[in-house]
Amino acid sequence: MTHQLFGQTENIFGYKDLRIQLYYSSTRLAVYLNHNYSEKINPNQYEGVKADNVIKAIVDTLEIQPITSKDEFIKELAKESTFKPSGNLIHSYSREREGSTSQFQVYKHDRMSLDSFREYHSRMQTFLWFFIDGASYIDTDDDQWLYYTFFEKEVEGSSTRYNFVGYMTLYRYYAYPDKIRLRISQLLILPPYQKQGHGAEILQAIYRDFVSDINVLDFTVEDPSDNFVRLRDYVDCKVCMNLPSFQADVIHKGFTHTMENEALEKSKIHKKQVRRVYEILRLRATDMSDAEAVKAYRIEVKQRLNIPFQKQKNELEKLKKVLKPEELAAAMQAVDTNERFKMLEKWYQEHIDAYRRVIGKLSS
Repeated sequence: MTHQLFGQTENIFGYKDLRIQLYYSSTRLAVYLNHNYSEKINPNQYEGVKADNVIKAIVDTLEIQPITSKDEFIKELAKESTFKPSGNLIHSYSREREGSTSQFQVYKHDRMSLDSFREYHSRMQTFLWFFIDGASYIDTDDDQWLYYTFFEKEVEGSSTRYNFVGYMTLYRYYAYPDKIRLRISQLLILPPYQKQGHGAEILQAIYRDFVSDINVLDFTVEDPSDNFVRLRDYVDCKVCMNLPSFQADVIHKGFTHTMENEALEKSKIHKKQVRRVYEILRLRATDMSDAEAVKAYRIEVKQRLNIPFQKQKNELEKLKKVLKPEELAAAMQAVDTNERFKMLEKWYQEHIDAYRRVIGKLSS
């Protein structure tokens, strides 16, 4: 992701054997930044051309005030055990990690009310530049943002450390007529803690945090990555597979409003996501050796995938009344039946592949 710091070519001009040191302390997220090199271009020898200002590029993009002295940074490390997370503790859980049991905690911040958390957030959000493509900072002066931070609680004798694991942001949108729609905007879990089930644990904790809130209608997600889509599918399937309307003996009868209502009541799952969950769980309950059952499933999924094409067809019917014959012929060329069938089959196979990955995780 260094193209977000140094441009698409990811080149730094003017140095030989350049090494950049960017360190974060594990609890307070104190930042150390420096660099060294064996040789740097001399502007006097190259018509005034100067080497890139590496430190300035990083500082300006990350919007940080780093420590540049290693001795000062070491002094800061001595303060690590004094750090305590701010916010309200909403969930604790444990994980087996490296042969021992580790404790983890999730904290909620309703708004950027504390200056100490504002400063902490300014440091933790800098990780976005290294792990999320197209990263950007949010407007922390907007009180509609919600923040959740995750920590590993590490106890050694009388000392307790809270190692930063990651964070999530949500935005409160208006939902007609008098509700709030929560949109998940950012979720970051640092690499040492990935693929350990933290994402699912955290998402379920946030669902529980709002399930009894009558002002919240449902959850949506802003431009989710493929990994987050899989995470959300897994968590929502875990919720719905225990609901009466999603049981194997009834799910083959088709999608119903009862499914929407049960999923909304249980975990405030958005109706479009409920439909996706239904398709995953119905595939899970389908006997793949039963050709008729497989065909019925395929037709139902493709009927949903065909909705955009059906809308396009309806629009063409309207255009017939207003377009000249040559204009209509040009428009009709854009709707090739064979191409549409190929596209539907491609989309169907992509969905099935994604669904099977979720089913595999549900079965593990």
